[in-house]
Amino acid sequence: MYLYGASGHGKVVAEVAEANGDNIEAYIDENESKEKVLSYPVLHEVPPHDIDVLISIGNNKVRKRIVEQGELFNYVTLIHPKSILSKRVKIGEGTVVMPGVTINAVVRVGKHCIINTNASIDHDCIIEDFAHISPNAALGGNVYVGEGTHIGIGANIIQGITIGKWCTIGAGAVIINDVPDGCTVVGNPGRIIKSRSLKI
Repeated sequence: MYLYGASGHGKVVAEVAEANGDNIEAYIDENESKEKVLSYPVLHEVPPHDIDVLISIGNNKVRKRIVEQGELFNYVTLIHPKSILSKRVKIGEGTVVMPGVTINAVVRVGKHCIINTNASIDHDCIIEDFAHISPNAALGGNVYVGEGTHIGIGANIIQGITIGKWCTIGAGAVIINDVPDGCTVVGNPGRIIKSRSLKI
Protein backbone atom coordinates (compact mmCIF):
# COMPACT_ATOMS: atom_id res chain seq x y z
CA MET A 1 0.00 0.00 0.00
CA TYR A 2 0.95 3.66 -0.46
CA LEU A 3 0.40 6.57 1.92
CA TYR A 4 -0.58 9.80 0.17
CA GLY A 5 0.98 12.54 2.34
CA ALA A 6 4.40 12.45 3.97
CA SER A 7 4.07 14.83 6.93
CA GLY A 8 3.34 14.33 10.63
CA HIS A 9 -0.05 12.70 10.20
CA GLY A 10 1.50 10.36 7.67
CA LYS A 11 3.96 9.12 10.28
CA VAL A 12 1.14 8.16 12.64
CA VAL A 13 -0.80 6.46 9.85
CA ALA A 14 2.30 4.46 8.94
CA GLU A 15 2.47 3.10 12.46
CA VAL A 16 -1.17 2.03 12.28
CA ALA A 17 -0.37 0.15 9.08
CA GLU A 18 2.72 -1.40 10.68
CA ALA A 19 0.69 -2.50 13.71
CA ASN A 20 -1.57 -4.39 11.31
CA GLY A 21 1.37 -5.98 9.49
CA ASP A 22 0.59 -4.13 6.24
CA ASN A 23 3.33 -3.60 3.68
CA ILE A 24 4.00 0.07 2.96
CA GLU A 25 5.62 0.54 -0.45
CA ALA A 26 6.19 4.28 -0.21
CA TYR A 27 4.72 7.69 0.51
CA ILE A 28 3.39 9.91 -2.27
CA ASP A 29 4.01 13.64 -1.78
CA GLU A 30 4.45 16.59 -4.16
CA ASN A 31 7.13 18.15 -1.94
CA GLU A 32 10.35 17.25 -3.74
CA SER A 33 12.48 18.10 -0.71
CA LYS A 34 11.18 14.96 0.99
CA GLU A 35 13.07 11.85 0.03
CA LYS A 36 12.36 9.54 2.96
CA VAL A 37 9.95 9.56 5.93
CA LEU A 38 10.53 7.08 8.74
CA SER A 39 12.14 4.26 6.74
CA TYR A 40 9.99 4.66 3.61
CA PRO A 41 10.85 6.35 0.29
CA VAL A 42 8.81 9.34 -0.89
CA LEU A 43 7.59 9.36 -4.49
CA HIS A 44 6.80 12.68 -6.12
CA GLU A 45 4.56 11.26 -8.82
CA VAL A 46 1.70 8.78 -8.60
CA PRO A 47 2.75 5.31 -9.82
CA PRO A 48 1.20 4.55 -13.24
CA HIS A 49 -1.07 1.69 -12.15
CA ASP A 50 -3.92 0.92 -9.78
CA ILE A 51 -2.58 1.05 -6.24
CA ASP A 52 -3.88 0.63 -2.69
CA VAL A 53 -3.85 4.04 -1.02
CA LEU A 54 -4.67 5.67 2.31
CA ILE A 55 -4.67 9.49 2.15
CA SER A 56 -2.50 10.36 5.14
CA ILE A 57 -3.18 14.11 5.19
CA GLY A 58 -4.84 15.73 8.19
CA ASN A 59 -6.51 18.58 6.28
CA ASN A 60 -10.10 17.56 5.52
CA LYS A 61 -10.42 19.77 2.43
CA VAL A 62 -7.21 18.43 0.93
CA ARG A 63 -8.33 14.82 1.40
CA LYS A 64 -11.59 15.62 -0.39
CA ARG A 65 -9.77 17.40 -3.22
CA ILE A 66 -7.51 14.39 -3.78
CA VAL A 67 -10.50 12.04 -3.94
CA GLU A 68 -12.30 14.35 -6.37
CA GLN A 69 -9.29 14.34 -8.72
CA GLY A 70 -10.50 10.89 -9.72
CA GLU A 71 -7.24 8.92 -9.55
CA LEU A 72 -7.82 5.18 -9.95
CA PHE A 73 -6.87 4.32 -6.39
CA ASN A 74 -8.11 1.39 -4.35
CA TYR A 75 -8.77 3.15 -1.06
CA VAL A 76 -8.01 1.07 2.02
CA THR A 77 -9.21 1.43 5.60
CA LEU A 78 -6.83 1.24 8.56
CA ILE A 79 -7.98 0.32 12.07
CA HIS A 80 -5.40 0.08 14.84
CA PRO A 81 -5.54 -3.26 16.71
CA LYS A 82 -5.57 -1.39 20.04
CA SER A 83 -8.82 0.38 19.24
CA ILE A 84 -12.15 -0.98 20.50
CA LEU A 85 -14.94 -1.18 17.95
CA SER A 86 -18.39 -2.68 18.32
CA LYS A 87 -19.12 -5.44 15.82
CA ARG A 88 -22.05 -3.26 14.68
CA VAL A 89 -19.88 -0.33 13.58
CA LYS A 90 -19.61 0.54 9.87
CA ILE A 91 -16.42 2.24 8.67
CA GLY A 92 -16.09 3.73 5.19
CA GLU A 93 -13.17 3.31 2.81
CA GLY A 94 -10.14 5.50 3.28
CA THR A 95 -10.81 6.05 6.99
CA VAL A 96 -8.15 5.60 9.66
CA VAL A 97 -8.89 4.68 13.29
CA MET A 98 -6.02 5.40 15.69
CA PRO A 99 -4.98 3.54 18.87
CA GLY A 100 -7.10 3.90 21.98
CA VAL A 101 -10.27 4.81 20.08
CA THR A 102 -13.59 3.43 21.34
CA ILE A 103 -16.56 3.27 18.97
CA ASN A 104 -19.76 1.81 20.36
CA ALA A 105 -22.80 0.09 18.87
CA VAL A 106 -24.48 1.09 15.60
CA VAL A 107 -22.12 3.93 14.72
CA ARG A 108 -21.54 4.79 11.07
CA VAL A 109 -18.27 6.47 10.08
CA GLY A 110 -18.04 7.72 6.50
CA LYS A 111 -15.25 7.69 3.93
CA HIS A 112 -11.82 9.28 4.39
CA CYS A 113 -12.38 10.22 8.03
CA ILE A 114 -9.81 10.44 10.80
CA ILE A 115 -10.80 9.03 14.19
CA ASN A 116 -7.80 10.10 16.20
CA THR A 117 -6.04 8.79 19.30
CA ASN A 118 -8.27 8.00 22.30
CA ALA A 119 -11.41 9.52 20.77
CA SER A 120 -14.69 8.10 22.11
CA ILE A 121 -17.81 7.79 19.96
CA ASP A 122 -20.93 6.45 21.65
CA HIS A 123 -23.89 4.54 20.24
CA ASP A 124 -25.86 5.52 17.12
CA CYS A 125 -23.58 8.36 16.03
CA ILE A 126 -23.13 9.26 12.36
CA ILE A 127 -19.84 10.74 11.18
CA GLU A 128 -20.00 11.88 7.57
CA ASP A 129 -17.20 11.75 4.96
CA PHE A 130 -13.94 13.69 5.42
CA ALA A 131 -14.58 14.49 9.10
CA HIS A 132 -11.83 14.47 11.73
CA ILE A 133 -12.49 13.54 15.35
CA SER A 134 -9.36 14.70 17.20
CA PRO A 135 -7.51 13.04 20.11
CA ASN A 136 -9.51 12.67 23.33
CA ALA A 137 -12.70 14.11 21.84
CA ALA A 138 -15.87 12.50 23.21
CA LEU A 139 -19.22 12.19 21.45
CA GLY A 140 -22.33 11.12 23.34
CA GLY A 141 -24.96 8.89 21.79
CA ASN A 142 -26.92 9.91 18.67
CA VAL A 143 -24.54 12.71 17.64
CA TYR A 144 -24.45 13.66 13.97
CA VAL A 145 -21.26 15.18 12.52
CA GLY A 146 -21.52 16.63 9.00
CA GLU A 147 -19.12 16.27 6.10
CA GLY A 148 -15.68 17.77 6.56
CA THR A 149 -16.20 18.90 10.14
CA HIS A 150 -13.23 18.99 12.51
CA ILE A 151 -13.91 18.19 16.17
CA GLY A 152 -10.96 19.60 18.13
CA ILE A 153 -8.77 17.96 20.76
CA GLY A 154 -10.65 17.15 23.95
CA ALA A 155 -13.99 18.54 22.76
CA ASN A 156 -17.14 17.11 24.32
CA ILE A 157 -20.40 16.78 22.39
CA ILE A 158 -23.46 15.88 24.47
CA GLN A 159 -25.93 13.29 23.26
CA GLY A 160 -28.36 14.04 20.46
CA ILE A 161 -26.47 17.01 19.00
CA THR A 162 -26.32 17.75 15.27
CA ILE A 163 -23.20 19.47 13.94
CA GLY A 164 -23.36 20.69 10.36
CA LYS A 165 -20.95 20.42 7.43
CA TRP A 166 -17.46 21.93 7.41
CA CYS A 167 -17.61 23.20 10.97
CA THR A 168 -14.69 23.65 13.35
CA ILE A 169 -15.24 22.73 16.98
CA GLY A 170 -12.43 24.20 19.07
CA ALA A 171 -10.18 22.26 21.41
CA GLY A 172 -11.89 21.59 24.74
CA ALA A 173 -15.24 23.00 23.62
CA VAL A 174 -18.41 21.67 25.23
CA ILE A 175 -21.23 21.48 22.70
CA ILE A 176 -24.74 21.51 24.19
CA ASN A 177 -26.64 23.01 21.22
CA ASP A 178 -26.87 22.12 17.53
CA VAL A 179 -24.32 23.80 15.26
CA PRO A 180 -25.25 25.04 11.75
CA ASP A 181 -23.11 24.41 8.66
CA GLY A 182 -19.86 26.33 8.36
CA CYS A 183 -19.57 27.51 11.96
CA THR A 184 -16.58 27.77 14.27
CA VAL A 185 -17.48 27.08 17.90
CA VAL A 186 -15.32 27.49 21.00
CA GLY A 187 -15.68 27.49 24.77
CA ASN A 188 -17.75 25.94 27.55
CA PRO A 189 -20.56 26.11 26.79
CA GLY A 190 -19.79 26.31 23.09
CA ARG A 191 -20.49 29.60 21.34
CA ILE A 192 -20.30 30.42 17.65
CA ILE A 193 -17.51 32.90 16.92
CA LYS A 194 -17.54 32.67 13.13
CA SER A 195 -19.83 31.38 10.39
CA ARG A 196 -19.57 31.23 6.64
CA SER A 197 -21.94 30.17 3.89
CA LEU A 198 -21.06 27.00 2.06
CA LYS A 199 -21.01 26.77 -1.73
CA ILE A 200 -23.69 24.42 -3.02
